Amino acid sequence: MKNLFVKIAAVGLLMLVPAIAQAAEGYSTANVNMRAGPSTRYPAVAVIPAGSSVEIRGCLSDVNWCDVEFYGGRGWVSGQYVQALYQQRRVYIGPQYYRPLGIPMIRFSVDNYWDRYYRNRDFYRDRDRWSRGPDYYYRDRDNRDRDRDRDNRDRDRNWRERDGDRDGRDRDRDWRDDNQRDDRQRGERQRDDRRGDDRRPDRRNFDCRPGDPSCDE
Repeated sequence: MKNLFVKIAAVGLLMLVPAIAQAAEGYSTANVNMRAGPSTRYPAVAVIPAGSSVEIRGCLSDVNWCDVEFYGGRGWVSGQYVQALYQQRRVYIGPQYYRPLGIPMIRFSVDNYWDRYYRNRDFYRDRDRWSRGPDYYYRDRDNRDRDRDRDNRDRDRNWRERDGDRDGRDRDRDWRDDNQRDDRQRGERQRDDRRGDDRRPDRRNFDCRPGDPSCDE
């Protein structure tokens, strides 16, 4: 029984060896962004300097993007910026060279790839939107931006309307206050006039003495 388990384990290791060995050494031809997915719209995770060595772990069959390893980090680079040595000459990575170079054709899944390599990245929290594709992510973000701008415009308009209503109320209050103040001032002047009349002696109450000029009025 023990020998059976040893044989099964050995067979399993032999099955894993081709998958592990399927990789090719490549070289970046320019300072290029290594991205979190096979598109320039995915977040950049590192910059690979021109002439740097990378391990090509696999490439997509439908678009010329490859999963590469650079200084222990993983990400995606367009094949037009990666060369490999083929028959004593350097060639840009393309589908025609995948099989001769031993590069496997692979698929890309945001959920699996990001779970494996990007859990500590800020963009990982948005993986549900990214999983639908970068076009959907940016369209969703643009929609959110438009909604936020519209909310801000509505809020500003509401503030302006409230400010206008408050200004109108303030003007009405000032107008009423001015009228009330004018009424009070007129009332005070009338009272002062009445008090002045009360203080001014009525000449008819004086006895005129003969020869008094005031009696002639």
